[in-house]
Amino acid sequence: MIADTTALNLLASRVPDHALPRPIYTDPAMLGVDLAEVWYRDWLFAIPACEIPKAGNFVTMQIGAYPIVIVRGADGAIRAFHNACRHRGSRVRTALRGPAPKLACPHHQWTYELDGRLLYARDMGAGFRPAEHGLKPVACEAAGGMVFVCLADEPASFDALRETAGRDLAPHRLDDARIAFESTIVEKGNWKLVMENNRECCHCAGAHPSPCRTFPDRSGYTSMDEQGNVEPVIAAHWAKCEAAGMPPRFHLHPSHQWRFVRVPLLGPGESFTMDGRAAVPTRRLSTAPFADAGSLPFFHYPNSWNHFLGDHATVFRMLPISATETEVTTKWLVRKDAVEGTDYDLKNLTRVRIATNGEDRAVVEENQRGVTAPAFVPGPCSRIQEDGVIQFVDWYCRRLGDRLGGGAALAAA
Repeated sequence: MIADTTALNLLASRVPDHALPRPIYTDPAMLGVDLAEVWYRDWLFAIPACEIPKAGNFVTMQIGAYPIVIVRGADGAIRAFHNACRHRGSRVRTALRGPAPKLACPHHQWTYELDGRLLYARDMGAGFRPAEHGLKPVACEAAGGMVFVCLADEPASFDALRETAGRDLAPHRLDDARIAFESTIVEKGNWKLVMENNRECCHCAGAHPSPCRTFPDRSGYTSMDEQGNVEPVIAAHWAKCEAAGMPPRFHLHPSHQWRFVRVPLLGPGESFTMDGRAAVPTRRLSTAPFADAGSLPFFHYPNSWNHFLGDHATVFRMLPISATETEVTTKWLVRKDAVEGTDYDLKNLTRVRIATNGEDRAVVEENQRGVTAPAFVPGPCSRIQEDGVIQFVDWYCRRLGDRLGGGAALAAA
């Protein structure tokens, strides 16, 4: 409760359109509040569904104090469970991913069906009831080929995201994809600094020469003004896509937690490559009838941003490790029948994003070093270039304030 009160006081002290107070980026107690009130209560992007295409395929992940396992059942359904044996608590699956006909704990071999039911427990006596000791479920939903989990006992409705993602991602055929490459890095920065860095491109011209070959560094490319107007090049791209039967152009959830928007790449750009040409030209992932279909950026707070292109897709997931460490995982998706070395060159496919991830890590880590200094005073954000940062910080403050019971007071402040 002391941490909650401190968090509310810090949120109340925040100046609108400014960065957050220093302890929110540095204090381990604040991370505890973030975990309890955001990460353990909101829907989180976990994996692309194509990562577990067959029955028994599983993936594990760690969300704060919670290890979980995501598995595809014999009935084709994707489920998630707390990755802790109901016997004495050992993790049932210790590998990052793999196949498993059953979920067997390596400690004492308690064995569970893929739907979580306990099948075998050695020498537990006549009064033991296996039905009472199945794996504890975690809320799990699939939307447009992406899998989300929620640790809350009573998760918020997933209906709007399921409907929108199912519609907007349909042309990108994520269920018919496979992972061509995966990268995981640890950025020595608070998770909010990682997201803030992603939500603006004011730094791109100086820090990201590779993606700026095809993706513009101005905010108007991915947002509307207050009257709902967009740049003419965006409006023309939307009209072109809709004439070809592509789903709606822009969708921002009323809570501002997630957004889809279609944007063209610069000039004749087709993909995020050094020359702008498609990285997978002959077996394109999208059904768009033209190569210059641009990108469908999708962000989902608190932990994901993504780009769905005509030829491939990149999905990003971040998870907090400590108050000043964040794990960022990137996965490149291609059509499942695309062959490396024949249909695409792996270096060409991944070069831009690998470089960008490294550059972003350097930016975030320098940002963390600066905000950790006792002399740090939150500065103002640019309404022109950093509207995405303002939008994310506003969402975070509303979310945390409401969850801590001080939303009305913060609004008044």
